[in-house]
Amino acid sequence: MDMTPENYQDYVAEQAEKSPLLKDTVMAFLIGGAICALGQGIKNIWMNRAGLDDESAALAASCTLILISALLTGLNLYNKLARYGGAGTLVPITGFANAVVAPAIEFRTEGLVTGMAAKMFTVAGPVLVYGTLASVIYGVILMLMK
Repeated sequence: MDMTPENYQDYVAEQAEKSPLLKDTVMAFLIGGAICALGQGIKNIWMNRAGLDDESAALAASCTLILISALLTGLNLYNKLARYGGAGTLVPITGFANAVVAPAIEFRTEGLVTGMAAKMFTVAGPVLVYGTLASVIYGVILMLMK
């Protein structure tokens, strides 16, 4: 069977299941919003129950969200949530924690150093490197402007 690349692309487009864009968008909004609302609720608990100030409560809430995300990833529940919430589960702090924990769990059978430790930052590593580099560049620019 001879097919040109264009014919093959047309064939694939015909066979591919169409994504329900409106449903996916609504679910991402709802799940992402629920994660953010959970974060706000956790912050309020830290402020009201533990007596933390606003900045300390925000930090404690971030740490709590990271812990929850890592636990849900370890229990394979975060991926199930992501099937429904799609991009909504990429809310920065929970999505980042999931991106660090998931490869570590996947490669744990290869050992602590060559498996978990080596693979832990395969996804998140470039984000950390370029994020740090960008913040240094922006800091230097701001320092030179003042």
